[in-house]
Amino acid sequence: MDFKVLHAGISVYNMDESLKWYEKNLDFKLIKDDGFVPPLKARICFIANGDFQIELFEYEQPKKMPEDRLTPNSDLQTVGTKHVAFEVKDMAALKEKFLANGVDIAHEVTMEGNSVMFIRDCNGVLIEFIQNN
Repeated sequence: MDFKVLHAGISVYNMDESLKWYEKNLDFKLIKDDGFVPPLKARICFIANGDFQIELFEYEQPKKMPEDRLTPNSDLQTVGTKHVAFEVKDMAALKEKFLANGVDIAHEVTMEGNSVMFIRDCNGVLIEFIQNN
């Protein structure tokens, strides 16, 4: 079978705030706003950076993220989808941008010589960055 990655899905508390956050910090652009979708009781938007897309959901009554999902090592122990990971060429420059923008850096580590950094988006969702050295 031949597969192609289409998108990842992330539920958010506030769509407009999330759209601004992903554009400012990760250079994602809004490519489609489906508006409010009555059967789901949610607003749905698609954002993209290059060929990669994220589908954002803002529900009328979102459920709060459990506390253990906010910490990378705790979250990894819970069964289910974990995070999106991006390869970066210059982790130091990316970290500098995040610090300047007030991005919540959750965890940094060197694994097998590679730099790894987890951040939390404006909703607390974990996102991983890896610089292969």
